[in-house]
Amino acid sequence: MAFTQNRSRPRFPASLLVLGSVLSIQFGQAFGKDMFSLVGSAAGVAFLRLAFAAAILLVIWRPRLPQDRASWLLTIGFGTAIAGMNLIYPAMQYLPLGMATSLQLLGPLCLALATSLRKVDFLWSILAIGGVALFYLPRGTEFSLPGLLFALASGLAMALYLLLSKRSGGACGDGSFLALAVTWAALLYMPAGLTQSGFEFLSAEVAAVGLALAVLSAVVPYSLDQAALRRLPPRLVGVLESLEPVVAGIAGVIVLQEYLQPLQWLAIACISLASLGAISSEAGRKGSGATD
Repeated sequence: MAFTQNRSRPRFPASLLVLGSVLSIQFGQAFGKDMFSLVGSAAGVAFLRLAFAAAILLVIWRPRLPQDRASWLLTIGFGTAIAGMNLIYPAMQYLPLGMATSLQLLGPLCLALATSLRKVDFLWSILAIGGVALFYLPRGTEFSLPGLLFALASGLAMALYLLLSKRSGGACGDGSFLALAVTWAALLYMPAGLTQSGFEFLSAEVAAVGLALAVLSAVVPYSLDQAALRRLPPRLVGVLESLEPVVAGIAGVIVLQEYLQPLQWLAIACISLASLGAISSEAGRKGSGATD
């Protein structure tokens, strides 16, 4: 698969691309959870989201099929990770949005911790993980084992997604790999989505809402993530995405009327501090002339 590398400097700071991704995907997931009753199942929502996202990305990028074994493996691995991240939707059937997102975040935060090379990065990772723990601790009495397992599996997939998104973005200068990967993810969800939701997909209302959901929670954030990962290491992006429980909590209040407890707002403060610290640390390191 031959692509021309795009070496032009991006207009916006990479950290802002990640924050844009966080805002887009969390409000998208809140609307996605609100769609469960309309579509009939979490698998149906995930399939609808991925199918529309795949169609949009295929039209935009018009990718060629991979021409070698390594490109096929990267496409399938990347797409499988994207499909795995969508396990957050069945997790949200059992857990509030903020709690599900917090558990999911353990995947990239563990990646940040495992790949941290400096003491300050270790500090931000620990602070963010502590914030995640505080975020769902007050709701411990509502704990659900299926929700836990789905969210943790989604978190593992999210860590793999960050690594493979960076690799695929480095392999080409456009979104060709992303378009093919999202298409593969949609195909993986097709059997469960069609079986569990059936004729609900034939509704014009479902199609319109599904298209909006695909743009807000898949096309925009996945594209922003890939652009950011061309310039930032997965470790740093993982810590920056610790803002997701913050945005998820706010989106839960606005869209779903899922209100937060005081200890959860303390968690938001910890997570925000960790993310801002990571941004400042990376900016200071680049200002001193270091490179990734």
